[in-house]
Amino acid sequence: MLKNTMIVLLCCCTAFASNPSNLPQMRLTPQEVSASTFNDSPTGSSAVPGVRSKVLFGDPSKVGFYTILLFIPPRTTIQAHSHRDDRMAAVVSGDWHFGYATAFDEKLLKTLPPGSVYSEPGGVDHFARTDDSPVIVQISGYGPTDTRYFDSANDPALKKN
Repeated sequence: MLKNTMIVLLCCCTAFASNPSNLPQMRLTPQEVSASTFNDSPTGSSAVPGVRSKVLFGDPSKVGFYTILLFIPPRTTIQAHSHRDDRMAAVVSGDWHFGYATAFDEKLLKTLPPGSVYSEPGGVDHFARTDDSPVIVQISGYGPTDTRYFDSANDPALKKN
């Protein structure tokens, strides 16, 4: 199932890329993905401590197609937020609990196991949680993207340490 999901997403990358010759050759096993270095770009992710990202293609902060991997640790809650761009995502590993609303509501979470796909429509607030296992999610969109928390009090980038 994971292989099929990755194939579909890679096909989408080549279909939507404005210049397919810009797409580098890439073949990564799950072990290679986990062992690779992180870009830790806050653009397009939730800015939640512990959530790490790896840009696979493009630059989420600039105009153009991009694909990122998000690595979310166990027992992480991401409060309601939105992005300016439409995004499509696939759960690569772990159980991702995802919902749509302007505030986190556990009753609205749907469990998305590996191989699941979901959308993050531009401007639509959504939230998520992991349980006792880490989660990897692949997200693709057309930048520039951003992260806007519905309630600025929940924005980790604005919290003082």
